[in-house]
Amino acid sequence: MKARMECGDCPIRYRAVCSRCEDSELDMLNRIKTYETYAAGETILWAGDRIRFLGSIVSGVATLSQTMEDGRRQMIGLLLPSDFVGRPGRPNSPYDVTAVSDVMVCRFAKTEFEALIETSPAISRRLLEMTMDELDAAREWMLILGRKTAREKIASFLAIIARRQLSLAPGGAAGAVTFDLPITREAMADYLGLTLETVSRQMSALKKDGIIALEGLRRVTAPDFAALLDETGDDADGGMPA
Repeated sequence: MKARMECGDCPIRYRAVCSRCEDSELDMLNRIKTYETYAAGETILWAGDRIRFLGSIVSGVATLSQTMEDGRRQMIGLLLPSDFVGRPGRPNSPYDVTAVSDVMVCRFAKTEFEALIETSPAISRRLLEMTMDELDAAREWMLILGRKTAREKIASFLAIIARRQLSLAPGGAAGAVTFDLPITREAMADYLGLTLETVSRQMSALKKDGIIALEGLRRVTAPDFAALLDETGDDADGGMPA
């Protein structure tokens, strides 16, 4: 479904690929952008499909997944608001990209956007920054999956979502933060390499210890964000992917 939004009203304006753009560069992006909305469960890109657009998640959450030859399917990443969809310079999508909630994407025609990268230092620099952030996040995720306890895995996942929530709120303080879990507990278990029972048990333990409060199945409040970070097992100065 088509939609429309002005750049000045965009909730990801200061975090997305256009965040470093001058007015003239925003004008160029405006000329090639469209907005598309996807319903929960709808596929945005299929693995192997020719990539015809690139863009940013404006709202909602999507998953990255791969299907193995024997049909097994593994979720390998999340796309949150401001994350980039697609790969400049690659003809085909390496992953399935699927909306897990209603999603809006700010889309740019691939050929026009790739041409713009060549002439816009601000866009190319920001795209490089985002690529490096994604690499850091992948390395952090290897640590989460390989070395952390179940409690630390859950806390780390919650901290990642909370930190993104704070980053999209200008001047947001690292005190109490409330957010919605972007995926079900079953999907969390798959993503974290845990069982559903372990996820539920650890969420209940964090709630009992006052680290989080729960409202329904998805709404989470961390009364003290610093206390949640303490549960992740990371050094105080260590970065976590946002």
